[in-house]
Amino acid sequence: MRAGVPRGQRAVKAALSRAVGRAAYALGTRLSRVLARTFARLEVVGAEHVPREGAVVLVANHLHLFDSPLVTALSPRRLHPMAKRELFEVPLIGWYFWAFGAFPVRRFSADVGALRVARGLLRDGQAVLMFPEGTRSRDTVLHAALPGAATVVLLAGAPALPVAITGTEQIRLPGVFFAWLRGRRPRIRVVFGTPAPLATPEGAPHRAELATDELMRRIAALLPEARRGAYAGPAGSVPVVARASARPPTA
Repeated sequence: MRAGVPRGQRAVKAALSRAVGRAAYALGTRLSRVLARTFARLEVVGAEHVPREGAVVLVANHLHLFDSPLVTALSPRRLHPMAKRELFEVPLIGWYFWAFGAFPVRRFSADVGALRVARGLLRDGQAVLMFPEGTRSRDTVLHAALPGAATVVLLAGAPALPVAITGTEQIRLPGVFFAWLRGRRPRIRVVFGTPAPLATPEGAPHRAELATDELMRRIAALLPEARRGAYAGPAGSVPVVARASARPPTA
């Protein structure tokens, strides 16, 4: 028992924290659904593929800040999204993200702490949402992804479920509201694939990078061909991320 904190008091605080978290999640997801269905022409495919219980990692392409709230709102079960650390440092907004059940990551770095949090959630049978590219795609196509999401999937032994998003790049503020008034709502499509364990064999050289290719090609298969970017065409013997890092810098 921690000194100075009675067990009963800790239990009350934990119960209150869970209640606040459930309320924050319900409010956030409901608001996101209302906004998406009001200001966009939304099409959702395959949401029934999300397992109702047990560990699973949802991996999605990333086009807009609204992607995470949108996928979370459309999932039939609670998700714990990974989000950039800067959001958690904003007063009130950061508190809401914690209550919502999100967890922070330092982008473009090997954030071991974030990977441990994700693995811990999965070991508890939770569902985690990750964006392997690490940042938004400005040209709407897939780019070489970071190995963090695949590493989490491999360490936790959880199935991965690909999610393909198109159309959120059309969301511009405040333009989306004027477009709605003119009846020109953007068309947004979210496709949930089927969950499956990674097939990358244990002990394979560069296993995390190869597993990252596998994850991204699952997402690519759900996207229009023109959106597949670095993951269009057949898989090569060298992982995409390795080929991308080997290219000479452009002027």
